[in-house]
Amino acid sequence: MAIYAIGDPHLSLVVNKPMDVFGPRWAGHTVRFLQNWEATVGPEDIVLVPGDISWGMTIEEALPDLQEIDRLPGRKLMVQGNHDYWWQSLKKLRELPLSTISFIQNDAVLLPEGCVPGVAGPVAVCGTRGWITPGDRSWADDPEHNEKIYLREVGRLKLSLEAGRKAGAAAFVVMLHYPPVADDHAPTGFTDLLEGWGNVLVCVYGHLHGPSASLRALQGVHRGIRYQLVACDALDFTPVSLFPEGRDVTAADGLC
Repeated sequence: MAIYAIGDPHLSLVVNKPMDVFGPRWAGHTVRFLQNWEATVGPEDIVLVPGDISWGMTIEEALPDLQEIDRLPGRKLMVQGNHDYWWQSLKKLRELPLSTISFIQNDAVLLPEGCVPGVAGPVAVCGTRGWITPGDRSWADDPEHNEKIYLREVGRLKLSLEAGRKAGAAAFVVMLHYPPVADDHAPTGFTDLLEGWGNVLVCVYGHLHGPSASLRALQGVHRGIRYQLVACDALDFTPVSLFPEGRDVTAADGLC
């Protein structure tokens, strides 16, 4: 069993929303995304998908996109992205005719012992959508509203981590949609929470796109936590292994 991640697939099998308006590298991205997934992921693997999954505005519009991911190899764990307007209550999401997809919100998914080499005990996958953080260029547009949502999302991440700990997790893998920091990479409520929690192996996130993403993204090990941008276009539309064979996941070696 391997653990992969890839975010921001922005599928639109029903909604007419071609992604090539965002640059030539997005041309035909759906076919590449699906083919690369099938060539990379095995049936027993886990894939984290941190948001911006479908352009559908409703469950009905998003369902064909979800079903396309559902048929792909592996078990998929998802959190909401800022464009996932179709995302509703967990009750409604869990009633969808999907067999390999789990949705995370205020809870966690416990993976079996041995899924991460070098970690004794089960691993919990935790997460939330996240939000822009203080220092972001958009924060000043509506600071009162942004602070309210930001603090709510930090609280939701804490609930998810607590759910993983209560389930007996020995270590934690975290996924957010928004990056956990602004461009200045200053500490935030998200990073403070992860640093103080203990045994957080990696935090993956998406949302950032284009040539500037590599400059803006927090990558590698910072203050004891490994961070990794996993938006589709940053990965050439191919799921990335979070724990490559032979690497010591407990070593703060900057793997990214």
